[in-house]
Amino acid sequence: MTPPPVPRYGAGALADLPGSILASLGVPGARNVLELPALPRVCLLIVDGLGWELLRAHPDDAPYLNSLRGGPITAGFPATTVTSLGSLATGLPPGGHGLLGVQVAHEGRLFNCLRWRDETVDPEVFQPAPTVYGRAAADGVEVSYVSLGMYEGSGLTHATSRGATYVPANGMGQLVGRAEHALAQGERAFVTVYHADLDATGHQRGVHSRDWRHHLRFVDLLAEQLTAVLPPGTALYITADHGMVDPTERIDADTTPGLRDGVALLGGDARCRYVYAEPGAEADVLAAWAETLGDRAWVYPRAEAVAAGWFGPVTPGHLPRIGDVIAVPHADLAITASTQEPWLDAMIGMHGSLVPAELLVPLLAVTRA
Repeated sequence: MTPPPVPRYGAGALADLPGSILASLGVPGARNVLELPALPRVCLLIVDGLGWELLRAHPDDAPYLNSLRGGPITAGFPATTVTSLGSLATGLPPGGHGLLGVQVAHEGRLFNCLRWRDETVDPEVFQPAPTVYGRAAADGVEVSYVSLGMYEGSGLTHATSRGATYVPANGMGQLVGRAEHALAQGERAFVTVYHADLDATGHQRGVHSRDWRHHLRFVDLLAEQLTAVLPPGTALYITADHGMVDPTERIDADTTPGLRDGVALLGGDARCRYVYAEPGAEADVLAAWAETLGDRAWVYPRAEAVAAGWFGPVTPGHLPRIGDVIAVPHADLAITASTQEPWLDAMIGMHGSLVPAELLVPLLAVTRA
């Protein structure tokens, strides 16, 4: 089986974008890996779920976005929102910030990083790395994060946007209007605009649906309207956290013989499974998952995936969050768990794998001199 592609950490990955933005704003100590131009104001639009391949496949639905200069970069692994927002917040690969997937093992139980309902998990302890927002603010940059009001104050928001002034914006008009206001503040400004609904539409309806294509048209208009309000001396960068696919074949880990044997916890997502084995059962769990999935997925023990660079350098304290076995479908396949995760079992669009449709995201640019 061909080894999986590895995210291009340090040479063209999502984790390289925040540091490059800081360098372009003149923040000391930041590396401009992506060679962004020096300007006093930056607006970063993050469109959740807008993979590079999806964008290029829909030129008629996104004519403005497809007209912009730029190309693909890689997300990190897993290619999922929690992990990518962690890299965009810190400029670190996933192994450095520790937001290593939707559901990870934490203190002997499964912790959902996306929903973050457990108030006993301190975001600054779970994700201890300094944020680029804090670094920019400390250097005198006006830093704002514009997103849905419902996310304000959540554990994930604190882990991934602390250091920025959170600006609630419910609807695309508010996203543009509040970004316009934030960009006008101070002598230097860094404004992040996060739009979540394209991803939600894909999960609910699939990326091949009319619903998804129509929503993409609104995203295209959002980008065009943001461009129209950029003040002089501003760069607009448009990216995403992951792509998406609509798997038609499913394996249910809760009903397929052998997949629960020796398993203490089943985490991750349908396109990136973390399998946490009971003590002493690691080899048997690896063998059972590899045999069942065959050539439809990459099935690796934790040590081999880490050594192959899937996560970038991993802080030792973050290693237990990664499954003893990692199962990553590369075929038209989702690994569900109907009893444990009925919410995931109901989804159509999914992501998390290392295949290009999920791993590649756009990095597009508009500059207002």
